[in-house]
Amino acid sequence: MPGPVLVPILGDQLTRDLASLRGRTKDDSVILMMEVWDEATYVRHHKQKIALIFSAMRHFAEELRDAGWKVDYTKLDDPDNAGSFTGELARAIERHDPRLVSVVEAGEWRVRQDMEQWADKFACEIEILRDDRFICTQAEFDAWADDRKELRMEFFYREMRRKTGLLMEDDGKPTGGEWNYDSENRKPPKDGLAAPERAKFAPDSVTQEVIELVGDRFGDHFGSLDTFGWPVTRDEAEEAADAFFAERIECFGPYQDAMVAGEDDLFHSMLSTSINLGLLDPLELCHRAEQAYRDGNAPLNSVEGFIRQIIGWREYVRGFYWHQMPHLQKANALNAQRGLPEFYWTGDTDMACLADCIRSTRDNAHAHHIQRLMVLGNFALLAGIDPREVQDWYLVVYADAYEWVELPNVAAMILYADGGKLASKPYAASGNYINKMSNYCAGCTYSPSKKTGEGACPFNPLYWHFMDRHRERLEKNHRIGRIYATWDRMGEERQRDYLDSAESFLETLEPAGAGWARAD
Repeated sequence: MPGPVLVPILGDQLTRDLASLRGRTKDDSVILMMEVWDEATYVRHHKQKIALIFSAMRHFAEELRDAGWKVDYTKLDDPDNAGSFTGELARAIERHDPRLVSVVEAGEWRVRQDMEQWADKFACEIEILRDDRFICTQAEFDAWADDRKELRMEFFYREMRRKTGLLMEDDGKPTGGEWNYDSENRKPPKDGLAAPERAKFAPDSVTQEVIELVGDRFGDHFGSLDTFGWPVTRDEAEEAADAFFAERIECFGPYQDAMVAGEDDLFHSMLSTSINLGLLDPLELCHRAEQAYRDGNAPLNSVEGFIRQIIGWREYVRGFYWHQMPHLQKANALNAQRGLPEFYWTGDTDMACLADCIRSTRDNAHAHHIQRLMVLGNFALLAGIDPREVQDWYLVVYADAYEWVELPNVAAMILYADGGKLASKPYAASGNYINKMSNYCAGCTYSPSKKTGEGACPFNPLYWHFMDRHRERLEKNHRIGRIYATWDRMGEERQRDYLDSAESFLETLEPAGAGWARAD
């Protein structure tokens, strides 16, 4: 009698509608789920990130068992754990003698490369299915990208709007007459700006067991487990989505770029971890957001901004990742060579904005997109930090970070390391931007109004130092090239003040050294 179909499900594929499960019968299939050491340690992930993924996996396995599926589950501390996906698959093939292994393609390059070797390693048939949880197929993205000299998310986003019909009218025009309402979504924080607390979930016995495992096995990894409250089941994730749509979506748009010390979540959805795990369907969320607008329960600028982040940016970076791999991993168009400062791990800096963003990252495994881009990323860009070290840091510290989404955002969006294929300009800014969009500067040792010398906000001289050293490349950029007229009007003495101040500050940076992101 032929063996069953073995269905491996990876830790970011936690959905009952997975392509490899469709059409399968419960009496002829075995679902394989694996907690493996290699995935927990290829970088030294934030403790909350490991706990979130393992807990969500264990809960999903129980959900499948309750629905009648046979689940073969290997825990990290099982004595015979092989430590890798391929090793665990080999053990499962020995146990079950399957006629077919049916798996959905991995989201990350290194895992998919291993997966594509399985046909040569194992005697049974191997079937690798497309991950159709994404709206845009890779073939569609490649066809769109290959015809263009420049890749810009805005034009891709319009294609996704047309494909999905989201916020589109019967005449083929966008709802409200505009494709993008970003200009309405840049309000600085007003005094006393605060948001309802996001939905948090007390760890149940399964999660508590995982937290204890992580504390024991990964206690020296970055981050705290004390504040763990992430959704680990679809029901919890749906409850978190309910809370966002009921309490925060109205102000999400206007204040999505705002930063307030101690207000770690503000009006952000906090749903990215659940989306990236597979607990929530991103297209369902977009339809729900659209319905909130149609019902008069949310403004168009908030809803459009939310939908753009999902069917625009999320889909775009995923397509860009596979279109540019594997060379995107080593991209360094600006030749940035400086080591990552140690304060990215310790938070020990007098710069209030960086200190607060790193504290939130350490405590919550989260910081919102403007904190990641315009504070933590902006500093790394201006200071010329080695892209590989910055990429490792972002991959380690955020609970929603998987390489397919992290690498394009960091290498191409934040660091401009791809030379402008993804972004039309470097997202470089002085202290004035942070002062405008946050309340960080009021309590900082440094002053954003002081441009050079002692007490000056380091972002101010670093900005001009960055612009000066990359003039040959950036002066030709139509979006920022005009800034050099301002630089030239300053005169040599003022320019030297900026450059000397920047260089003096850079000399104070203590590099983190080895062992923080990857094992020695």
